[in-house]
Amino acid sequence: MKDTMTPKERWLALLQGEKPDRIPMDYWGTEEATQKLMAHLGCDTFDQVMRRLHIDRPTHVHAEYVGPSLPNEFDMYGCGWQDIDYGGGVYRECIHHPLAQYDSVTEIERNYNWPSIDWFDHSLIPDQVRGREDYPIQGGGSEPFLRYALLRGLEQAMVDLALAPELVHYCLDKLFDFSYEDTRRIHEQIPGQVTYSYIAEDLGGQSNLLFSVETIREYLLPGMRRMVELTHEAGAYAFCHSDGAIRNIIPDLIEIGYDVLNPIQWRCPGMERDALKRDFGEHLIFHGGVDNQQTLAFGSEENVWREVAENIEILGDGGGYILAPCHNIQAVSPPENVAAMYEAGYELG
Repeated sequence: MKDTMTPKERWLALLQGEKPDRIPMDYWGTEEATQKLMAHLGCDTFDQVMRRLHIDRPTHVHAEYVGPSLPNEFDMYGCGWQDIDYGGGVYRECIHHPLAQYDSVTEIERNYNWPSIDWFDHSLIPDQVRGREDYPIQGGGSEPFLRYALLRGLEQAMVDLALAPELVHYCLDKLFDFSYEDTRRIHEQIPGQVTYSYIAEDLGGQSNLLFSVETIREYLLPGMRRMVELTHEAGAYAFCHSDGAIRNIIPDLIEIGYDVLNPIQWRCPGMERDALKRDFGEHLIFHGGVDNQQTLAFGSEENVWREVAENIEILGDGGGYILAPCHNIQAVSPPENVAAMYEAGYELG
């Protein structure tokens, strides 16, 4: 089989409800998993991997930080970070939460300085897409409760939803406003070129939503709707990332205008592929679907091929599916399985 579309044309055809030459394929993986895959394939760069496995991974554009100098191991929000080695990989973990000491909006306003969007240079963004014209572009987006949990500490952030609603609304408004302006400036720099904005929030756990539907509607959906509307105004698509069992909130996500849903953890209750396709397939493009908790990590290459075939048959029935792993591939996943996922997608898709 020979590709007759570029990766960008392939993504856009699918997003626009047309038939691409084959199913688009995306890649998410940790640095350790990526290095293992490159070594397995004998590739020196990830671009070589993409060409070898026919991966249509988007180019991610972002503004460059040019603000005040920061102390070592601290970010512009004042969060402190440390590398933690988990054996199979190293993750940056937040070990200092700068808003944890405050009990009110008044205290935060008196003692804390929020980052300014003017600390970023957006003028460099056109250079980031030069030479990448054949690939889709991811630009802009938001994930404010994730940042709020870093600012306050996860346990305190969850308690705040019940006991400190004013504080949560105040901080989320600040975080949404920053993301909105960042996204607006990105689209302004490369008008009409961004394929999608990554408007995310992890709403689900392994068995159910992390928050009640009412909590999500109060704290998150208004800001997410605003981000979706900005993205659509710029001519781009709204990409929702939310792990876990989120079926009960999917109708709300559709109502506020999302176009793509990721990562489709189909082993979670309520996330069964056939039911998702039946009930929401007219409204959403599905992205992901290859399980990296079990199949990629501990299955055989045959298991991987079977799962890819099932995803294409179910989620790709009539179109509307982008093949990808269910979040970042971890180093525990054999590179043979990772390669098999894309080889199967290319042959079957």
